[in-house]
Amino acid sequence: MTRFVTKAAALAAAVFPLVGVGVAGAQTQAVDEKTGPVSFANIASVRIGDEGQRGGALITETQRSPLLPGQSKLGADRVSVPKDDGERATFGGHYQIDLGRYSASQNPYPPGIASRDHNVFAALLATTVPTATAETNYALRDNWQGSAEPAANTVLVLEGAKTSVECTGPAKLAATSSVARLWVRQAGGALGIVPVPGGDAGLQLKNLRLGPPGDITNADRATTVSDLKLTRVAAFDQLIRQDGWRGGDHTAVAGWRVEITTHVKDAQGAALQDVRTSIVLGGVSCSVPTGFVAKAATPAGGTTATQAAVPTQVPAGYLGAAAPATDGDGSRVPLGIGLLFGGVFFAAVALLLGKRRKTGSG
Repeated sequence: MTRFVTKAAALAAAVFPLVGVGVAGAQTQAVDEKTGPVSFANIASVRIGDEGQRGGALITETQRSPLLPGQSKLGADRVSVPKDDGERATFGGHYQIDLGRYSASQNPYPPGIASRDHNVFAALLATTVPTATAETNYALRDNWQGSAEPAANTVLVLEGAKTSVECTGPAKLAATSSVARLWVRQAGGALGIVPVPGGDAGLQLKNLRLGPPGDITNADRATTVSDLKLTRVAAFDQLIRQDGWRGGDHTAVAGWRVEITTHVKDAQGAALQDVRTSIVLGGVSCSVPTGFVAKAATPAGGTTATQAAVPTQVPAGYLGAAAPATDGDGSRVPLGIGLLFGGVFFAAVALLLGKRRKTGSG
């Protein structure tokens, strides 16, 4: 147990370094960690099975806004889900979500969609207004279909997807979920463009050539099909998140939610079981407490205290029975540990700032 806690603490020190909070940063009052304005951003997370039933969830690195003005941004090395064998074991091994950047030989997108880096961040503005954004091109592949060409296994593409939130005040909550074009695998086998649903309307597709997320005994590719529903995230509970991803008195949310029901059949067409998979792409939220008033913007030509970049990223984690233990190299900690040490980091920053304010006033 001691070794486990030591490894977790070492990882937390790497993810939440105290260096970078300069004297200028100390001149700005930190917001309250538990009740103050906050935002979160997550590029993609997955739940296998209905919530509350046996299954598992894979939650990729979640960005949390700092306690001082600044931002936390997802690293460019996250180009797909799953990212490694541990995530693959949780996800099931068949599905893959591509997140924008690709090599020429591994292009999962339709012709004309260029490789790009994602832009995923959670920020606290100088006015203490929390904001978050997630934008990229998403592609959902079913590698169980067995094609050597990546794009031939792609079932769904969200081209030019962007989700964003901004909480300017309790009565000024803004949330948007947009996409330039939607591509879906058609009955004839080709990817085709379908209309983007507006408002709270969803896109429902039946009998897609899409298998289960993992291996199922006697499942047959020729007879197994899936129903898919794509909707905008409209409530905080629709996000797939760690416990530390909190809301507040007034919360705005955005994201794209993909719900898949796979009707698994054998070679004779006999039903074996139904498998539910939920995916949230570009899940973002921001929250402010009752009575929150944003600080006045800095006048033109004025100066304001600034904070050096301080990462506030919650490591990727697992939930549920399907979740593996820690990786052998200690690069991932069980769900909740990263959040725990994130709280230690935030408390340490507040303590450091408090000491500096006392020193300055004494």
